[in-house]
Amino acid sequence: MSRETALLESRTLRRSMCERVDVLDKVKALVLLPDGLHVTTRMVADYFEVGERAINAVIHRHRAELDSNGLTVVHRSAKDQVTQGCNVQLSPNGGRSLALWPRRAVLNVAMLLRDSEVARNVRRHLLDVEERASAGRLDHAALLADAERRVLDGEVGRRLGACERMVLADRALVRAMSARLCEAAHDLRELRADVAEIRGALAALAALGGGTRDRRWGRGR
Repeated sequence: MSRETALLESRTLRRSMCERVDVLDKVKALVLLPDGLHVTTRMVADYFEVGERAINAVIHRHRAELDSNGLTVVHRSAKDQVTQGCNVQLSPNGGRSLALWPRRAVLNVAMLLRDSEVARNVRRHLLDVEERASAGRLDHAALLADAERRVLDGEVGRRLGACERMVLADRALVRAMSARLCEAAHDLRELRADVAEIRGALAALAALGGGTRDRRWGRGR
């Protein structure tokens, strides 16, 4: 599948490129309404050199996507303000509503409209810009990787290595001290048990000695 076909078929890919509205004017000047932000459906058709029916077909098939990129419909109360000073045929039914297209939505049409040489040129420019940007990102990543390698191979890398060895040595020392403290705690518990046993034996001897003195005292009386 070619890149252009992928762009025509993938909404996700189109969404990733909808910010690159500058490519529109690189292919052909896009004349805007007096508000400087929008164009009408007729103006979109004129830009792509197709009939309004082709644009309306795109709207019918991809309305949700176009809405997400700013396509809006205004009614009589707002359309006169938008088109003030601009001789635009709004619609054949008397112009009770007006579709307004921001640049993002127009670019969206360029990524969907198959039967327009202008749209194909926009897609080619768009894909070329994206390819150059991707190459730039790869070059930037390569430069960063090379810079990191140079830093790690130099004095900074040697210092980092020394610090890492010190940290590992400190960790080994902490582990050894922890093990020794555990051994000392075990020895202390055993020592306390021995002391308790000795105290018990001394108490028993003391009790035994007291009983003997009492019996001797009785015989003496």
